[in-house]
Amino acid sequence: MKNEPSAKAPTKKAPVATKAPKKPVKPSKSASKTAMKTKASEGSVEGFLATVDGARRAQAETLCRWMREWTGFEPKLWGTSIVGFGQYRYVYDTGRSGDWPLAGFSPRSNNLTVYLMDGFDGKEALLRKLGKHKLGKSCLSLPSLEGVDAAALEALVRSSVAAMQKRYPSAP
Repeated sequence: MKNEPSAKAPTKKAPVATKAPKKPVKPSKSASKTAMKTKASEGSVEGFLATVDGARRAQAETLCRWMREWTGFEPKLWGTSIVGFGQYRYVYDTGRSGDWPLAGFSPRSNNLTVYLMDGFDGKEALLRKLGKHKLGKSCLSLPSLEGVDAAALEALVRSSVAAMQKRYPSAP
């Protein structure tokens, strides 16, 4: 007996002609897509801080007083949850531009996020003195003000603002 296949052998399909893929169209950048979402607002800083829960509120109010003193600027609400001090205008090589606070903070649920800019001497030494923190590109996350070396934080804020004013001479 010969070995006969129990099933039909698969047949090859002829190749199907396909159209060349279309060249992808680059979407146009509309102003709404490239516009900065977080902007200075007319909202009340005091009203915003009053919505912060428990001990975080007291720490946010303390940080607000300190940063007002250290920067020399009155606090202003940016978006719905950032308290900013001063302002500068940036322009990217692409032409995109916007405004941002020279320094600021936001009382998040897990930490106080302080917004500082990079690029000033002595930052690493000050961070070593600061106490418990995490550092992002321009975000300094403090779990609490307890245990934070206020003098180191002050020097960080003042140095960051001075560096930004030097980098952006039009900033106040």
